[in-house]
Amino acid sequence: MKKFVTRTLPWLVAASLVAPAAQAAGNKVVIGDIDDMSGLYADVIGPGGVEAVKMAIEDFGGTVLGNKIEFMVSDHQNKPDVGAQKFREWADRDGVTMILGGSNTGVSLAMNNAAKEKKIPFIAIGAAGASLTGKDCTPYTIHYVYDTTSLANGTAKTMVSQGGKTWFFLTADYAFGTQLQEAATKVVEANGGKVVGAVRVPLSTSDFSSYLLQAQNSGAQVLGLANAGNDFTNSMKAADEFGIASTMKPAALLAFLSDIHSLGLKSAGGLYLTTGWYWDLNDKTRAFAKRYFAKTQREPTMNQAGYYSATLTYLNAVKAAGTTDSDKVMAELHKMKIDDMFTSNGKIRADGLMEHDMYIMQVKKPDESKGPWDYYKLVQTMSGEEAFGKLSDSACPLVTASH
Repeated sequence: MKKFVTRTLPWLVAASLVAPAAQAAGNKVVIGDIDDMSGLYADVIGPGGVEAVKMAIEDFGGTVLGNKIEFMVSDHQNKPDVGAQKFREWADRDGVTMILGGSNTGVSLAMNNAAKEKKIPFIAIGAAGASLTGKDCTPYTIHYVYDTTSLANGTAKTMVSQGGKTWFFLTADYAFGTQLQEAATKVVEANGGKVVGAVRVPLSTSDFSSYLLQAQNSGAQVLGLANAGNDFTNSMKAADEFGIASTMKPAALLAFLSDIHSLGLKSAGGLYLTTGWYWDLNDKTRAFAKRYFAKTQREPTMNQAGYYSATLTYLNAVKAAGTTDSDKVMAELHKMKIDDMFTSNGKIRADGLMEHDMYIMQVKKPDESKGPWDYYKLVQTMSGEEAFGKLSDSACPLVTASH
């Protein structure tokens, strides 16, 4: 496995001379990115997310409060202990002031604990587990792009409304899969459907045949794929090979543009999915995507776009606060209205959730696509509250304590 070296990127070298040295030294901004850089989720954010953060820092001007903005990157290898250890190491040794958490709910939950311990803002983007702003919430955690609640309220509800009443789940065997299956099950049952079975599948499984056979034998109408990244694409490819798509409808509970690109429209066409962002939504999304594509030769996933937005949002909060003090920066973040290329109506709730519109999409058939990366058609826009639920219903102790 290729090692993605932790480093401060050398392209930001010029420090502003505007601020007095003493003030500048105390307000040094160091952004960290702990993500899957080489495993099954690497295409979801990974090196492409690094490019998005670099773009955001460059667009901000490269400095804040009189200091150059530093940026460090590490590969968590989908291991919770590795992610948490790196978080604490950067906090103790490198003066990190904010950390972006990439894909993998299990790793992000471990980093979440480190954020609370070290009192450092943690913006979780690739992880889906809704407990990050539910029972596991902290005063320093923000969940930015989507969560298991919004994914289920989009895709599962749509599938049931179209006649997919009986479900069998293929579930990633860790916190993300468990929370996604639970969220989808609630939606299925609340809308008159029934779950007839489920099987837990280890991360990075190479052979899905036995799991798919169980799904087929269940007689369910819907194959609920509570997995992501390469596990999602590989399970979809295997379902195609075994002809399962002819007897069951796959439900893409978490799918990314990179997954659809890998599968191709012939295989993925017709799928329903829920996304927090799409490159071809409006003029702002298209303008960002054009710049991103020029650097990477790929259109950004919703998470890569989220990395860009979250970085700028944090830097704007630091500028507004006039300090990198975590509590003051978090207070600014909770006051902000986020209006950028990612969302026009984002707000960070008391539980740490960044509430914004979500989009139910259907993947185009080959004859509907006008060209490369033209993959989605909009089915429905969900308001933030419709997608994520009401703040008053949050399980976050920070919310219940304030009532």
